[in-house]
Amino acid sequence: MLVVTTENISGYRINQVLGHTFGVIVRSRGLGGNITASIRSLFGGEIKEYTEMIEDARKSAIDRMIQNAHSMGANAIVMMRFDSGEIGQTMSEIVAYGTAVIVEKV
Repeated sequence: MLVVTTENISGYRINQVLGHTFGVIVRSRGLGGNITASIRSLFGGEIKEYTEMIEDARKSAIDRMIQNAHSMGANAIVMMRFDSGEIGQTMSEIVAYGTAVIVEKV
């Protein structure tokens, strides 16, 4: 599955637009990770526990988006983007979305 953030894919022609595709995941750090992150936030700098959580969540959201596009019959996704938000104080929502298309090599 080709996944790009651009409107077109160099060397390919879009034959059919199938519609929007997305993958959603909600993640929360465990109690130990939240305590460690809270202590780190007192001193400033990167909070690695949350960085790792968000990186893993983005990868999972992309995987789910690709599965959704595949079930639609797509072989590519164009205009891929991320969106994120917080649910409460301990959970993060990550959404990967784009347009599922069928492309053909030119």
